[in-house]
Amino acid sequence: MLDTEAPVSGVTAGKIRDDLKAIAVFQRVDGKPAKPESGDLDLTAGWGHGGKGGITMPGKGKIVRRNDGAYDIFLNANSCWRNMPEAVWDYTIGGYQVIKKWLSYREKPLLSRGLTPDEVRYVTEMARRLAALVALQPSLDDNYRKVIKATYSWPKKS
Repeated sequence: MLDTEAPVSGVTAGKIRDDLKAIAVFQRVDGKPAKPESGDLDLTAGWGHGGKGGITMPGKGKIVRRNDGAYDIFLNANSCWRNMPEAVWDYTIGGYQVIKKWLSYREKPLLSRGLTPDEVRYVTEMARRLAALVALQPSLDDNYRKVIKATYSWPKKS
């Protein structure tokens, strides 16, 4: 699931699992179809900006907490990814929030362009991959505990 180049059946390819279908759904706030030529895919919500020496600095962006505990993550004033679970949004690898970090490098002033439809879809797929990993966590933790109990105690050399 961490190999973003490989499709995952039921998560990013084929028939998407029912529990993942509603995660990070891209849409305009008004429900109308997105129009890239009108700026609907422009990432301008303040997720990142250029810093000293060309370094990209993270920003606060625009995020709205929903009543169900998930978030809506905004690209701009008109468009967002709806229903980003808190555990997915907060998921870190290497100390960085995965999705927030990805967004920080793709602000329109940094890229000099809006996102492509494939990039917008990529965020949805990334969120679904992370949601599937989060769902696996209890069974992975249980498996880890079982392995720890079943380890072989090597005799100490004298």
